[in-house]
Amino acid sequence: MPPKSRTYQPQKVRAALAAQIGALRAVVGGLDDGRLDLPTRLGDWRVRELLAHLAVQLDFLPAHLDDPLEGRAALDLTGWVAAVGAVAPALDAQTRERAAAGFGGDAASVAEAFGRSADALERMLERPELADPERRLEIRLGSMLLADLLVTRLVETVVHADDLAEALGLDAFPHDRQALAAVTRLLADAFADQAPGGAVELRIPPFAVVQAVEGPKHTRGTPPNVVETDALTWIRLATGRLAWAEAEESASLSASGERSDLRAYLPVMR
Repeated sequence: MPPKSRTYQPQKVRAALAAQIGALRAVVGGLDDGRLDLPTRLGDWRVRELLAHLAVQLDFLPAHLDDPLEGRAALDLTGWVAAVGAVAPALDAQTRERAAAGFGGDAASVAEAFGRSADALERMLERPELADPERRLEIRLGSMLLADLLVTRLVETVVHADDLAEALGLDAFPHDRQALAAVTRLLADAFADQAPGGAVELRIPPFAVVQAVEGPKHTRGTPPNVVETDALTWIRLATGRLAWAEAEESASLSASGERSDLRAYLPVMR
C-alpha cells in the first residue's frame, strides 16, 4: 500500500518545476519550423498542439491563483490522477484554440509564445503566498491545495516532455531528477489507491515501492508477486503511452508471480 499521507516538500517541488520548465524551454528554443508539424503519439496532435497544451497547463495557475473559492469538494492528488481524464475533451478544445491563436507560426514565434507561458508560471513560483500550506485553488474537478496543484504541474511537464522527446526522436529528455521522482511516486500511489491490496509489490527504483492488488498479503521474505521497472517505463505504462506487452518484450519490465500481470489496472491516469 502507498504511504497514507505522502508529502511533497513545497520548496523542492517549486525548484523541480522551475528546472523542468527550463529544460523544456531549451528544447523548444532549438526547434526549427519543420519539426513543429511532426506527429506525436497523442492522436492527431502535432508538436504544435503539444506545445500549445503545455502552455495551457503552465498558464493555468498564474491566471487563476486569485480566483475566489466557490466551495467545491476537496480533491487530493490521487483523486486528481483518477479524475483528470474526465476533462480531456475540454482540454483538447483549449489546446486547439491556443494552437490556432499563438502556435501556428514559425519556430521563433512558437518559442516566444511558449516562453510567455513559462515566464508567467516562473514569476508565480516566487510569490510569498505559495508558502501558505492551507492555500487552495479550485479547478473543474474540485478544490485542491495549491501545494498539490504544483505537483500536478510536475506531472504535466514530465509526461508531456516525454511525449515531446518521442515526437522529436530524442534519445532522452533531460528531466529534473526531483520532478521525475515526484511523478513516479504519485502515479505509483495512485495505482495502489485504485487497486488496493497487498498481493503485488511494485518496485520503481530508486523512487518508489508500493503494494497493491487484492489477494494474499506479503509480510515477510521475498514477495511472491513482484513487478519492477524504471521510472520512465512506469510513467508511460501508468499514462497509457506504453502497452504492458511492449514493456515486457523490451525487457524494461520484469514481472514474477501469478498475480503480477497488471495490465487490467492500467492506465492509472487517462
